[in-house]
Amino acid sequence: MPRLLAICAVHRLRSDAGPVGVTAIDKRRIDGEAKIGAYGVRTDVQADRQHHGGLDKALYAYAAEDAAYWEHELGRELPPGFFGENLRTEGIDVNAALIGERWRIGERVEVEVTMPRTPCQTFARWVGGWRRRTGLGAPLLR
Repeated sequence: MPRLLAICAVHRLRSDAGPVGVTAIDKRRIDGEAKIGAYGVRTDVQADRQHHGGLDKALYAYAAEDAAYWEHELGRELPPGFFGENLRTEGIDVNAALIGERWRIGERVEVEVTMPRTPCQTFARWVGGWRRRTGLGAPLLR
């Protein structure tokens, strides 16, 4: 059975060079019980509601297997939330997801795939800033 390794929500809003001026991409693992509803993780926010959030974009899932690939490539740990995800999963090929699929993750979470992941300039700036701070190259996400 696929596992839910972490539920993540915004840690804090950060300034961003994009059109909104702030970003909620800084997600971190929630300790303890978290509530997930129709609009996502209860304590999470989206700064750019034109492109994030709502009923059809309530949650963003990222696979631990993909994170492990980038950890190996970059030589550093990438904790849950690093990719801006709300759900860090294991045992689900999120890259092969089909719209309309329903996933049962663990015993209590069921979600429906509503759209593919799309490139995000905010994420590119977020990782680029990390790259400048660490001196490592930015990953090209698949």
